[in-house]
Parts: sequence; structure tokens; C-alpha cells
Amino acid sequence: MQPFEDVRRIAVLRGGGLGDLMFVLPAAHALRQAYPDAEITLLGTPNHARLLDGRPSPIDRVMRLPAAEGVHEPPPGDVDELPAQHEFFRAALAERFDLACQLHGGGLWSNPFLRSLGARHTVGTRTPGAAVLSRWLPYRYYQHETLRWLEVVGLAGAAPVTLDAGLAVTERDLAAADEALSGLPGRVITLHPGATDPRRCWPAEKFADVAAHAVASGHSVAVIGTRSERELVDYIVDQARAPLRIRGLAGALDLSGMVGVLSRSAVVVANDSGPRHIAEAIGTPTVSIFWCGNMINAGPFWRGRHRPHIAWTVRCPGCDRSLTDQGESDCGDYNSWVADVPVPAVLADMDGIMAATSPLRRASRPVP
Repeated sequence: MQPFEDVRRIAVLRGGGLGDLMFVLPAAHALRQAYPDAEITLLGTPNHARLLDGRPSPIDRVMRLPAAEGVHEPPPGDVDELPAQHEFFRAALAERFDLACQLHGGGLWSNPFLRSLGARHTVGTRTPGAAVLSRWLPYRYYQHETLRWLEVVGLAGAAPVTLDAGLAVTERDLAAADEALSGLPGRVITLHPGATDPRRCWPAEKFADVAAHAVASGHSVAVIGTRSERELVDYIVDQARAPLRIRGLAGALDLSGMVGVLSRSAVVVANDSGPRHIAEAIGTPTVSIFWCGNMINAGPFWRGRHRPHIAWTVRCPGCDRSLTDQGESDCGDYNSWVADVPVPAVLADMDGIMAATSPLRRASRPVP
């Protein structure tokens, strides 16, 4: 399709986590190419704003979303100050957006939210019953998120220019990482054993086996996580029994420091999580654990540097319901769906990447 005419201001709606942001960056690059003189504003979360602050990207600025059902639902205990909905929409209407892109799900909640911006043109996806946009595509759950959002901005005449998020690494990131990793000898393997959804988490004892193998192979290990994951991180560190070669960094890094640690890593071993997707976005090799359905929606495209291991669990461990049928209701069982991924296969890929990667590699060229 042809681009819309006279587009000066573009809004991109995307709530969710850091991984969700990585999936829309290729679409933002396409919009930048199609509308080089337009200002692109991400309607995103506080973490999106923090990650992009001072970092080159196709997004010019971030407007923080209010709490809104199905669009941005902060977790319990979140301390970020958010605008009230009426304040947000007053500010958004004053922007006079020419084009608004819904890159956030099937549209039941996000399409009415997008239409309330008052943009001249709207594009997005739509499930049956969702509000209609100027141009839209039917939403089908099993589609890679990056390709889904590239297809959506294609409705606005924005052709793909890359499949990679291409997140930049800054000198600030690397300085924070050097402080956090100071004293660890040799090359660093970083583990991220957490995830927003515990069903995507590989068992802690398997991450502990990876850590022990890494230090026995002469490498150092950094184990990252949030403050709430400190017990998990401490368990893995304790099991490695090599205090001079392993460091737990639960709650110790801001987003800049996390990007820096991921960049300084020779390889990242992780669940399907925001840090894993960021590692890929900055060019660090990954070995990762995916549930089969999530592999379709969020798995890495390339195999030279990224080695996903797939759990083929298709029945709920708790109630035996189908996990692949989107019409099935959630039974509330949160046991791991990826526990069956074997440790030896993960170790083989980790060792293979370490053997093939130069000890002097830097994952990304930093920018000032």
C-alpha cells in the first residue's frame, strides 16, 4: 500500500514488557524509512521510556501510558507514577497525530484506546468484535510478533527494512557493566533464570547445572534477575560453589547496567524473557528455552548465533487441558511447561558458541 499523505506525527501503541518493545522496533524502523520527516512517538511503559532514554532508535520520544485495562496493567506493587487517563488523552489529542499504529494485540481493548487519540489514520489488527480501524488485518495468535507488526505498518505503506531490533549499546551501559562484573576472570556467561510467567521458566536446578559446568570450563558466570528473584539467583550461585567465578546480580542493575552486562557477555543462557530478547537485539549470542507455542510467536529467526531449545508440552501438567487451543480457559496451574528441556543439549550449544566466539568480541559497538 502507498503511504498516507502529509504525515508529520506518528503514534505507536505498545504496552507490555521489554521483549514486546523489541518486537516492534523493526516496525518502527520501517515507519522511519517510509516517513523520514515524521516524529514517531511510542505510547509505552515506564520501562520502555527508561530503556530508550538517551539511546539512538527510530523512536523519537515516549509518552507514558496510563493504567488501562488490556493496554497497560502495572503489576501489584509497581511504584511508577502514571498519568491519569483523562490527562493522557488530553495530551494525546493536543499532539494531533496524523497516523496511529496499534501494535498491541487483537484490538479488543487497544483499538478503542487508539481511536480515542483522534488520529486521521489508524492501522492495526482486529479480532472479531474489536473496533474497526482505517486499515486492519485479522488477528491470529500464532504469528511471529515481529512479522505481525511489520505487516501492520505495511498497511501504512511502510515496507520492511530489517527483521532485527538493532538496539544500540551506549558507553554508559558498558561502564555500568564493567563495575558490576569487576574482578570476574576470563569470559562471562550470563544466565537469566527468571521470566514474567513461571510457566516459561526452566527449573532452577538446571540453571545451576549450567552455572557449574561454565565455571568448571574456566569461564565466569553472572546471574541476573530482579530484586524479587534474589532467592532464585542466590540458589544458582550457591550451587555453583565457585564464589570467585560467579556473581549474583539480582536487583543490582538498572536497565542500562543490564544492557551492558548482556553486551559484555560471551553468551546468554535464558528463558523466553525480556533480557533474552534484548541480548539478541544487541548482538549477543543466546542459548534459550522456549515453550513450543511461544517459539512460534517470539523465537529467534537466526541459528548461527541463537540456539533455542523447544519444549513440546501440549497438555497442561496440572489439568491436562490443551495448551495450544486459545479457546481453552486458564486453569490457574503455573507449573513449568519447559521443564523437559534437557541440560546436555543446552550445554552443547553453549560450549559450541563459546568455542566459535572470539574472546575479544564485543557484542555491539557502543554509542556515546
